[in-house]
This record gives sequence, structure tokens and C-alpha cells, in this order.
Amino acid sequence: MATSLLVEAAIIVAATAAIWKGSDWLESASERLATYYGLPEVVQGAIIVAVGSSFPEVAAVVLSALDGSMSLGVGAIVGSAIFNILIIPAAAGIATDDELESSRTLVYKEAQFYMLAVSVLLITMALAVIYYPGEATLTGVITRPLAAIPLALYGLYVFIQYQDTADHDPGEDWTAGISVGRQWLFLLLGLAVILVAVESLVHSVKVIGRAAGVQEFLLGVTILAAATSLPDTLVSVRAARDDRGVTSLANVLGSNTFDLLVAIPLGVFIAGAWTVDFAMAVPMFGVLTGATILLFTALRTDLVLSELESYALLGAYAVFVAWIVIETAGWVGGVLPT
Repeated sequence: MATSLLVEAAIIVAATAAIWKGSDWLESASERLATYYGLPEVVQGAIIVAVGSSFPEVAAVVLSALDGSMSLGVGAIVGSAIFNILIIPAAAGIATDDELESSRTLVYKEAQFYMLAVSVLLITMALAVIYYPGEATLTGVITRPLAAIPLALYGLYVFIQYQDTADHDPGEDWTAGISVGRQWLFLLLGLAVILVAVESLVHSVKVIGRAAGVQEFLLGVTILAAATSLPDTLVSVRAARDDRGVTSLANVLGSNTFDLLVAIPLGVFIAGAWTVDFAMAVPMFGVLTGATILLFTALRTDLVLSELESYALLGAYAVFVAWIVIETAGWVGGVLPT
């Protein structure tokens, strides 16, 4: 049994490395294509690069839904959102010599729209509990019509970004040195590698979870979320080192917005329905809301993320992980259902 678990752990490590490589191809190609087509910096980070870097999480939800393990995929989305909000800006801020610069557009449009995304998804879950109650207390079934609510909000988000793109002047010679065909090839290759790697990752996480007796949702929030969020981290750190702090932070917020409003509803559309445990979801969304407020406050102070604020974000994530471990182990009476 121990040998089998070690093999599954090795597969998780290998799959994570493959996801990183595939995401590197995908995100680099997405970024160059966005530059080629003359998109503004914020839109590059919030839409193009964010959707590319979110593909591992989308793949996790889709594959989990097809395998009848929707809770694992949703847990990965929620855990990835918390990881992205706390770890990625912190890593980007620490990796740069100077303070990580933000902008008013990022703070007052991207961050606030993301907070709206969190609220709408939680409201959708509450509607499921009210109108389509499950067999257990505080459970509800998210149907395809309910899943269309967050999708509609993402449509509004894309429309707002389109308005910004329409007013943008990309300047001259922005297409120099970019081979469009080559970049599309790398983009497709990255998608294929990620799909194969995530399929192996989801399977191994499920095997380990069953052996340890841990709920799929909590496995998704921790192991699967961290593995699929690694590409986002590397992209944002690289952008920050290139003095593109706005792109780095916009990627985080745009990726989370896409994950919450598109990835989860996509899984519901594939599975047909998903029974949500509100007692499990509310504490996690409470953590996500608190993490978002913390990042929003840090970014608003002088429109920069200082090194001290970066370490504060790391500390907040450490507290979150410790809480998950304590709750899962049952060392104290907690709020998460067992």
C-alpha cells in the first residue's frame, strides 16, 4: 500500500512538472499573440494570459466532472483562487527588487469585478440550496440554468474588456519578430500536454484521497489547487521581473474571475448538475473573500505591493493551510463538516 501511494505521489510531481511546461508554452504563445493583435496590457493579463494560465484548472474541473468527481474539481478551483490571491502576488512582490506596481484600473475595475464574481457564485450556490435542496441539510443542486448565471456575468466582463480594447492605440511595430503560425502551434501543443498531465494528476489525487480518507473537496482545495496554480505563479513572477507589475497582478485577478465564472459552470454543464454542500462552501468562500479584501487593501496603499505586504500575504496563506490541516485531522471542533 505504501509503495502504491509513493508511486501516486511521484505521478503527482511528474504531472505538475508537465503542467508547468505545457502552461509555459501556452502562456508564452498567448502573450505573444495578444501583443501581435495589439491588445492593451491590462486586457493581456486579465483575459488572454489569464485564460491560458487557467487552463489547468479548467481541465481539472472538466475531467473531474466526466469522472463523477465534481467536488474534487470545484475544490481545485476554490483552492486555486485562494492560492492565486495570496501566494502569487506575494511571490511576485518578493521576487522583484522594487515594489510591485499596481494601477487604478487594476484596483477599481479588475479587483472589484473579481469580488463581484465571488459574490455571484456564492449567490448561485445559495439559490441551489433554496430552490433545489439536496437530501442532506444545507445541500443544493446547481442545475444548468443556475450555472448560466455566472457565465452571463463573465460575458459582461468580456464586454467591458472589449470596450477598453476598442479605445486602445497599440502604436507602431508591435508585430515585429512574432511568428503567428508558430505561436498558435505552441498554444495547441501546450493545451494537449496540460490535458494529459491533469488527467494523471486528478487520478493520483483521488487514489491518495481514498487511501487517507480525506474528502475530495478538501483534496482539491489543497493538493490539486497548488499543482494547477504553479503555472500562474511562474507567469506572474516572470512578468513582475520584467517590470510588468500590472500584467502580473491582472493575470491573478483575471484568472480567478475566469475560474469562478466559467470553469465551475462548465463542469456543471458537462455533469448535468452538481450537489453543493453549503456548509463546506461558505467557510471556503469566506476565506476567499477575506483574502481578496486583504489583497485589495494592500494594492490600494500607494498603488504598490511592498515587500512587507507580500510577506503578510504569505503568512495569511500559511494560516489557511494550518486551518485546513487542523480541520481535516479533527484535532479541534471546527466549522467544516466531516
